[in-house]
Amino acid sequence: MTVPVVDASLAPRRVLFEPVHLRGMTARNRVAISPMQQYSASEGGLANDWHLVHLGRFALGGAGIVFVESTAVEPRGRNTHGDIGLWDDAQVAPLRRVADLLRSQGAVPAIQLGHTGRKGALQTWWHGHGPLNDVDAARGEGPWPVVGPSALPVDTGWPVPSALTEDEIRALVAAWAAAARRAAAAGFDMLEIHGAHGYLIHQFLSPESNQRTDGYGGSAANRQRFALEVARAVRAAWPAERPLAWRISLADLDDGTLPMEAMVGFVGALRDAGVDVLDCSSAAGISSYPANGARVPRGLDFRADDAAEIRRRTGIAIMAVGFILDAHAAQDLVARGAADLIALGREALFNPNWAVHAEQQLQNDPSHALWPRAYRAWLAKRAPLADPVRAAAAARASAPREN
Repeated sequence: MTVPVVDASLAPRRVLFEPVHLRGMTARNRVAISPMQQYSASEGGLANDWHLVHLGRFALGGAGIVFVESTAVEPRGRNTHGDIGLWDDAQVAPLRRVADLLRSQGAVPAIQLGHTGRKGALQTWWHGHGPLNDVDAARGEGPWPVVGPSALPVDTGWPVPSALTEDEIRALVAAWAAAARRAAAAGFDMLEIHGAHGYLIHQFLSPESNQRTDGYGGSAANRQRFALEVARAVRAAWPAERPLAWRISLADLDDGTLPMEAMVGFVGALRDAGVDVLDCSSAAGISSYPANGARVPRGLDFRADDAAEIRRRTGIAIMAVGFILDAHAAQDLVARGAADLIALGREALFNPNWAVHAEQQLQNDPSHALWPRAYRAWLAKRAPLADPVRAAAAARASAPREN
């Protein structure tokens, strides 16, 4: 897989809003909405109207790719009782509604598959986001047994996971493949495997959480075995014409999990297994999330230099995510080869119209072509009145103040 070509002549104009092609998929621009858990699924891990409206507004807001939140490949892999799942055929139809809506509004429907491992059985944010307890059980949201590569809890007070047997590991690889087939049946055109943020695959990668002595532990190659088995199984189950992404934590470069040479080797192995895009999370190293370990500093550039080096040395496409707020900064990341896609998370929640606003900042298109067709005429009439008012307000705000 070679990275998408960026025409340098477009950079001063609007490279962020040029189409991107990955395998047989074409996205209208390079803005993606990152997977963000909503803890709002119906009983049985079913997507519902909340997800339809929540995700649909990002498509209306002009994003090229919209990801559904991390979706559990088995019930034990949920983060909370409100997580979506794809471990059962009954979960396909509600997600198909979401995929169909996103596509109808011009966005590529995408989904992330994951398993939380030892970080499962948590409360929702509004109940504390700690391990489920008796109070939660009285509310009808009791805990379930969690699993991991080793019987090592996340932190003091967290449940001790059951160390997976080799037969259970093989069953989980098969569960990921089955979920990928269901994602294809639901109509998604892009799929991502969650291999970061201290979740199960990440737990296998790190010597801090993986202290096995069999073929899935010990050496770096053994610790990467589960991840690569999942990648190959999903790629075999996922249609060949649809791209496959992998989320990784760039904090692994600093916390002993994957220094640069090891990171490059691992990413190259993912690429050879059929992964097309590396979704580079800025932080979330195994030791710092959510336990109280050493935290790796991060800034607003999502560690762009590291991502650019990985891209250069492996030829894999990069999706950047992590406090990217400004349209010009996002465009610069693409123009200088640090990223091929720009993913937004919390900023998109704050402003679901980030993409159309960014397009106006970079090009000021009077036709509002990226906006929904039903909005365009109204916005064209609005501009002559609203734009001078906004310009005057900006001038007043920037004018020197008298003492």
